[in-house]
Amino acid sequence: MKIGTDIIQINRIERLLEKFGDKFKTKFLNDSEIQLAQKIESIAGFWAAKEAISKALGCGIGTELSFHDIIISKNTKGAPTFRLNETAQKVHQIKDSSLSISHDGGFAIAVVVINQ
Repeated sequence: MKIGTDIIQINRIERLLEKFGDKFKTKFLNDSEIQLAQKIESIAGFWAAKEAISKALGCGIGTELSFHDIIISKNTKGAPTFRLNETAQKVHQIKDSSLSISHDGGFAIAVVVINQ
């Protein structure tokens, strides 16, 4: 079992969106995630989630795992969940996982537990 966590100031994401607009979103979000994350808090939470996932996998975001290799969605109860695209799943072989995202006081945080 592996655990990853990440925290980010929401206004950092807000500044990047103001500076780069939708180009910033497309740099780290897939189309389905852009539709899902409409609020700035959600966008920051997705950033933190992807960073937490890469930390739990022990590789960070880079050549072994890109932002677009991770696809965040919500289950029927609205809880966040994720999967890796087919190529990344072959490399990392995740069997089970749990993802939690929260935001408060100007910060977004994500925690992930992964079983490989």
